[in-house]
Amino acid sequence: MSFRYQRRINLGKGSHLNISKSGASFSKRTKFGSVGSRGFSIKTGIPGLSFRKRWGKSSGGLVFFLVFGALLLSVIVIYNLLRLLVFGVAFLIEKIRGKG
Repeated sequence: MSFRYQRRINLGKGSHLNISKSGASFSKRTKFGSVGSRGFSIKTGIPGLSFRKRWGKSSGGLVFFLVFGALLLSVIVIYNLLRLLVFGVAFLIEKIRGKG
């Protein structure tokens, strides 16, 4: 069994100072996910689907983040546009049925 220590100190407006056994790091949470000095995570808006990537010396983290982030963001935008379209059509059908 190993010893684990982790503490998050709220600095306000989604900013946190994270302290753990391996050191301290800074993170910023947004509605799209969180970005910190050790990595990032992206919220997809689709329940059960998330992505987390940790920066590393050999990971090419920033390039990967930009490419994957743009791809994931486009999937999220398309998903939300399709939801808007479906709900819009359902709303129009209800309006038409209500008037008839």
